[in-house]
Amino acid sequence: MTPDARFPLPRLLSRPLASLWTLMLIVAMGLLWAPGPAAASLENDRYDGNIFALYAGNGSLVPPRSSLAQSLAEHRVAVVVYYLDDSSVSKQFAPVVSELQRLWGNGIDLIPLVTDPLQNRPDGGAADPAHYWDGLIPQVVVIGSDGRVVFDRHGQVSVDAINAAVSEATGLPMAPGSGSSATLSFNEINSEVVASR
Repeated sequence: MTPDARFPLPRLLSRPLASLWTLMLIVAMGLLWAPGPAAASLENDRYDGNIFALYAGNGSLVPPRSSLAQSLAEHRVAVVVYYLDDSSVSKQFAPVVSELQRLWGNGIDLIPLVTDPLQNRPDGGAADPAHYWDGLIPQVVVIGSDGRVVFDRHGQVSVDAINAAVSEATGLPMAPGSGSSATLSFNEINSEVVASR
């Protein structure tokens, strides 16, 4: 078998007109199979994936490191955040949850929970996340080391309000510069919580 019979492309490319048509065919095929633009958006209720990884740049929040039952058994402060990945209000709230992790680290058990598994099931008591969920998202519940609810709000709750509750529950002072935060978008998808000036 001759080299040209095994690899016909070099022979085609040796002819100028055939080379042009081959190149145009390759480019056209590439354009047909190219992926479209990203369709992620903060402004819709479409599932785009893990909202913490996509909208807050922090995929380490899910799955949570501990459960509510573990936190209560170990007498640790738990911050439970109820959300949905396909909810625009949850997408917009994701940077606040990420900021809580940055500020408090291992000082609290941050437990973001998707609400789909909690719907239409019986309340299993104080160690069950369904016990605290009021049916709205996002919702933040801060539970002290004694099991007492010290904060329970839903909607776009400010990180400063949550920090004050966590500070009360832990007995630790709020981080320097906290108390006047704002969410800053740095492109059409991502945002972060920053100190207001």
